[in-house]
Amino acid sequence: MLKRRAQRGVTLIEVAIGLAIIGVLLSLALPNFATFLRNTEIKNAAETTLSGINLARAEAVRRNASVRFQLVNSLTSSCALSSSSLNWVVSLDDPAGKCNVAPSDSTAPRAIQAKSGQEGTKNITVSTTGGSTVIFNGLGRVSGSGITQIDFSNPLGGACEHVDSTSSMRCLRVLLTTGGQAKLCDPKVTDATDPRYCS
Repeated sequence: MLKRRAQRGVTLIEVAIGLAIIGVLLSLALPNFATFLRNTEIKNAAETTLSGINLARAEAVRRNASVRFQLVNSLTSSCALSSSSLNWVVSLDDPAGKCNVAPSDSTAPRAIQAKSGQEGTKNITVSTTGGSTVIFNGLGRVSGSGITQIDFSNPLGGACEHVDSTSSMRCLRVLLTTGGQAKLCDPKVTDATDPRYCS
């Protein structure tokens, strides 16, 4: 008698069932993944901006000179200051019209660093309180008036959680004090003892 060989592989029915299970799992996970991506973009934009502000303050103390953090509409030779852009320049002089100049201690605007808002955060919107510039003096304090608050959101995600409790978009805020400290906070947090509280 001939012995039947053991069957190897999977049948077409098993493949179809496996694909159906994967399809159901993906359909459940995709909305949450989209929300995760939107919130990650907001967090990246806020952290990048915060690092630029902290760089400006540190350079002001290191150089014992006034250093500026400015939001600009682009990093080209036709740039202008903007209170609604993610592009920023840290420099000793006003960078308007010179945002494309390489970092230099002698060539105006004596730029220290520039960052494009299109790097992983293209869908983020920004709104500031106090203009588009903050200037730190040699002691690391804010000199004169300038940016006091920057809010970050994503228009693709609808309203922020702290505005609409049915939303899942976690908007963030950067606050600046006159002492020069910058803080990343979450407007939704209401507990004053929580380090994420905006105060």
